Amino acid sequence: MTIRLFGFDTPNARKISVALEEMGLLYEVHVVDISQREQFNPAFLMISPNNKIPAILDTDGPGGEPISVFESGAILIYLAEKTGLFLPRDPVARVAVLEWLMFQVGGFGPIPGQVHHFIALGDETDRRYGLDRFTAETHRLYGVMERRLAGHEFFAGELSIADFAVVGWVWRHARHRVDLADFPHVQRWYQTLLARPAVMRGFAVPLRRMPIP
Repeated sequence: MTIRLFGFDTPNARKISVALEEMGLLYEVHVVDISQREQFNPAFLMISPNNKIPAILDTDGPGGEPISVFESGAILIYLAEKTGLFLPRDPVARVAVLEWLMFQVGGFGPIPGQVHHFIALGDETDRRYGLDRFTAETHRLYGVMERRLAGHEFFAGELSIADFAVVGWVWRHARHRVDLADFPHVQRWYQTLLARPAVMRGFAVPLRRMPIP
C-alpha cells in the first residue's frame, strides 16, 4: 500500500517529501493548489481539519486500518515511528530530536513565513514594520542554528526528522533575505543534506500541477 501525500510546493510539504524519500516509503502525490484555495474543499477538510497542507493518508495505518495525519511535525513523528527511522528510541537522544523539531515547528517556520508575507506587500508603509521585525527575528533563529551546528553534524547528533523539518525552510533562505555565507555551519549542514540522493529526490517531487498546453 502507498501513502498519499497532500501538498503544494511549500517548505512544510517539502519536509514530508524529503522524509518519505529518506525512509524509502512508497507514496503518491495529490497536489492541493493553495493558490486556488483548494485547501478549503470539503473533501480535504476531512483529512486536514485546519485546512492546511501538508497532510497524509496512510491506507496501512496502525492495525492495518487507514489513518490520516495533518500538521507537518505530527506527520514526521508518525512516519518515523512507523518505520523506526530517524527518531531514536534512547530517551536522551529522542528528546534532542523533539526539541529541534519543535524549534522548527514553533519558530523557524512561522517567523520566516511572516517574512514571506510582508516582503510580498506592495505598499511600503504596510510592509516596512512587519518586514523589519520578522527579518530580524529570522536572522536570530539562523544564529541559534549556527551555534548548535558549530558543535554538531546534525541538529540532534545523528540525522533525524528534525533535520528534515528544518531543511524545508532553509531551502527558502534567499526569500528570507539570508546569505548562508553569514552562517557557515548552517551552510555546511544544508549542503550536506542537499548532497543526499533521497533529499534531492524529495525536493524534485512535483508539487505543482503542470499547466495544460
